[in-house]
Amino acid sequence: MNFPIRTAHIAAALIMFSFATPLPGNETIALGDGESMKFRVGWGIFPHAGEITVNAKNEIIGGLPNIRVTTRLATSGVVRKLYTLEATGDCVFDAIDGRLLAITTKSISGKKRTHAMAVFNYIAGNIRYDDFLRPERNATLPIPKSQAMDLITALVQTRAWDLKPGDSRPITAIFENDFYDLLVTATGHEKVKTPWGELDTLVLEPKPAPGSTPQGMFKKGATVRVWVSQDARRLPVKFQLGLKYGTGTAHLTDYTPPVVKKTEELKN
Repeated sequence: MNFPIRTAHIAAALIMFSFATPLPGNETIALGDGESMKFRVGWGIFPHAGEITVNAKNEIIGGLPNIRVTTRLATSGVVRKLYTLEATGDCVFDAIDGRLLAITTKSISGKKRTHAMAVFNYIAGNIRYDDFLRPERNATLPIPKSQAMDLITALVQTRAWDLKPGDSRPITAIFENDFYDLLVTATGHEKVKTPWGELDTLVLEPKPAPGSTPQGMFKKGATVRVWVSQDARRLPVKFQLGLKYGTGTAHLTDYTPPVVKKTEELKN
């Protein structure tokens, strides 16, 4: 039973401790107001080991437009009876330029609890990282030169990239208090069965950048892949986390498109 438990730990890390910074430059978030996605996570003989949900909504904070993206991960079914995992990542982005303003993470992983927050001060050029349960880990970090987001949101963000097989795009990730470089490469096209029929997808795979030292889960030999549909919706229909002792896969099972504002509402 160690396989789903270990996978749960690493999947939680995707939400709780990872920020990714696509380069170059800032871009608006590839999620609209009211848009939501639900993924079923399977592992080996456990087809319903857990669920991941991603929800986005527009907000006005301090008179400025923002978009809040909330990502939740939880074990379910038989796996939940064996091991309880609940993790939430709450990100607030500037709705105009896509910059991450703040992120709060909380988790219950067996007997372990986490609760941390990072606030981005672009004027001062730093990130204030506060661990509410382990204050000795509090730190002030320099802001990368480009936008940041949690890793799952970053994988969803790939739907906005216009990559073709063989193309690559760098990202910089922060795992807890450490930065490391990754390179996302489009490896080819594949057909994927989904609730909306069989879709043509582009497969994207982040790996440690050439010349860099693998960090975080990549240090343990993990591989991550995402399948993005090539229709107008550009849905991330599948994620996959490969480890030395097995593979966990998340399939998109439910999707709600963004809210379409009426002309009168847009004018106001």
